[in-house]
Amino acid sequence: SVLALAPVVPVVVVDRAEDAVPLARALVAGGLPAIEITLRTAGALEAIRAVAGEVPDAVVGAGTVLTPELAGAAAEAGARFLVSPGWTERLLDALRGSGLPFLPGVSTTSEVVALLERGVTEMKFFPAEAAGGTAYLKSLASPLPGARFCPTGGISAAKAPAYLALPNVPCVGGTWMLPQDALARRDWERVRELAAEARELGAG
Repeated sequence: SVLALAPVVPVVVVDRAEDAVPLARALVAGGLPAIEITLRTAGALEAIRAVAGEVPDAVVGAGTVLTPELAGAAAEAGARFLVSPGWTERLLDALRGSGLPFLPGVSTTSEVVALLERGVTEMKFFPAEAAGGTAYLKSLASPLPGARFCPTGGISAAKAPAYLALPNVPCVGGTWMLPQDALARRDWERVRELAAEARELGAG
């Protein structure tokens, strides 16, 4: 289960593919082995391939999987899980067909029910803050106890603990451990420190 790997999944946008390996090593050293590299940049697949090949302790996944073709390309590059911001029947078939764990995105109760009907119990809740945040997810726990979520979108270090306290939220996705100034300076030690702090949010 992707949701069981760590309490926080860093959501990474890689502008320079050559930064992917040291960035992944810093996150793993900080205790965050599950790393979602979004397919939003030209070098994303190259970055996934590099991390999969050079950082054995990382569990690298592909995010922003919008088409069946991207699902196949990400799997070929070495992704070990797939994440989409939403889903269609065609995309869901491709995610299943990849043979990899996957988190299809939802933001409404009907979408959750539709996935449960199809045997999918692990989902991404996106965009978390804009879609109702902790109050919305808390309201789903009782009527839909079979659904478990990784909320992503607008979550900060300050907001994460409230999400992680919910019974249907094993982990959250976020970018706060990847500040732009640190990435620009290639300050991997700073990333490691922030990853370690994020890891502690789920302690206990």
